[in-house]
Amino acid sequence: MIRIMVADDHAGFRAGLRALLATAEGMEITAEAATGEQAVALVTSVQPDVVLMDLAMPGMGGVAAIERIVRDHPHVRVIALTMAGDDASVAAAIRAGARGYLVKGARKAEIVRAVQAVADGEAIFGAAVAARLAAHFAAPERAAPPFPELTPREREILTLMAARLSNQQIADRLGLSQKTVRNHVSLILGKLRVADRAEAIALAREAGL
Repeated sequence: MIRIMVADDHAGFRAGLRALLATAEGMEITAEAATGEQAVALVTSVQPDVVLMDLAMPGMGGVAAIERIVRDHPHVRVIALTMAGDDASVAAAIRAGARGYLVKGARKAEIVRAVQAVADGEAIFGAAVAARLAAHFAAPERAAPPFPELTPREREILTLMAARLSNQQIADRLGLSQKTVRNHVSLILGKLRVADRAEAIALAREAGL
């Protein structure tokens, strides 16, 4: 029996997922968490086989929670199950240690297959995410990324800024504090030699971010 923990701040979604998987053979939802902190604590006590983790949650974000869980419990497999399907979110989850990535709205068969695969030690990604990853790795050698003066984290935040996310939304997405994001934004503005966020966004969009 595959023991599953669901981490999502929406009780309705958790209930729907529980109902969806109730008839799935060989697996059961044994715990639910509404915040990243609660997910980290419950993994320690419940020791699930697989965690289905939303990325945008209050408090500790999903990415930070994934990183903590994988670091402290390497035998626990985490699948990101979230609304976000953009490259930055996928990359952040994979870097944190997620073994799978599904976009909310995935069918029951896709979720069940992903849980079974990661429980067996495989990595699996939803169809849309897998297609983007395949295109990325199949592409010819890439030119140097834009804005080489920025660190990878700063470039990641600039990309989310270009997508019109607020500092709080960026903090939730990346599992950072709002203060840390503000500091990064200030550094980005200085390095790009722009006066404000709007100018930085314009530059980012011109560069294709």
